Amino acid sequence: MTDVTIIGLGPMGLTLADLMLKAGKGVTLWNRSAGKAKDLVARGARLAATPAEAIGASPLSLFIVYDYAAANAILRSAGVAEALKGRLIANVGTGSPQEARDAAAFVEANGGRYLDGAIQAAPSQMGQPDTPVLVSGRRAVFDEVLPMLKILAGNPVWLGDRVEAAAVMDLATLSYVYGAYAGFLHGARIAEATGVDVAGFGSIVNDIAPSFGAFFRHQGGVIRSGDFSISESPLRISVSAVERILKETQALGINAELPALVNGWLERASRAGLADQELAALIKVLREDGGPQPAVRLRDMQPA
Repeated sequence: MTDVTIIGLGPMGLTLADLMLKAGKGVTLWNRSAGKAKDLVARGARLAATPAEAIGASPLSLFIVYDYAAANAILRSAGVAEALKGRLIANVGTGSPQEARDAAAFVEANGGRYLDGAIQAAPSQMGQPDTPVLVSGRRAVFDEVLPMLKILAGNPVWLGDRVEAAAVMDLATLSYVYGAYAGFLHGARIAEATGVDVAGFGSIVNDIAPSFGAFFRHQGGVIRSGDFSISESPLRISVSAVERILKETQALGINAELPALVNGWLERASRAGLADQELAALIKVLREDGGPQPAVRLRDMQPA
């Protein structure tokens, strides 16, 4: 019997196994391409021949495969249903909220326990004191696996009993990341088109990132509170700022899709009488799509 099983040996899976071995844990491995385990086996890890053997070898199995389609194929392979009884499965790859619910239902129907997770770091960042990993599922199960999680990431964050919460938060944070990257690329085009050093632009973005992170945290609190009284940034300031960005972008003859989108949101907000509210009031425009309105929120994040 080993302490932990790692299912999947891509760059992240290899890193998780390495950290567990360095912490003195007994490790069982399974991967479709067994050759990836060679160096880890030489260091003392055990290579299982099948997923069922791998899951049965440890009380905890960490799944870190490409997507839920791959995870589900493994969970439904020969002998796994029987091996799940009494075992704890933590999927720290990511997928949709429904996929998380479906995986939990399958594991629990076969006598196992399940946690869903999302690693918000690159392999090189794992094992650090501030590395975050988002986890959702029953608190008692989270508490049980917490010492092992802290070997991998010093900042595990429990998001509540709803097993899909980590997948939801992963979608939300990725939306921020890709939206911010779209803004970065648009800024890079402005710099290129005007002869400003793009690398210097990247350095300035790095320097201002912490203060804007704090600003976004404040805006999240405003949205949650429902009180859009001006507290940091009146929406009207952004109306003129984004209009200026759009006009200059058009004058430069570069792609204007992003500022046109945000400018459209702000124009709608201004017409709706939101100009003298906090910038976070812009979310009211996004709520006009007829989708679900603010509901009972996921449990506040709770660092372990």
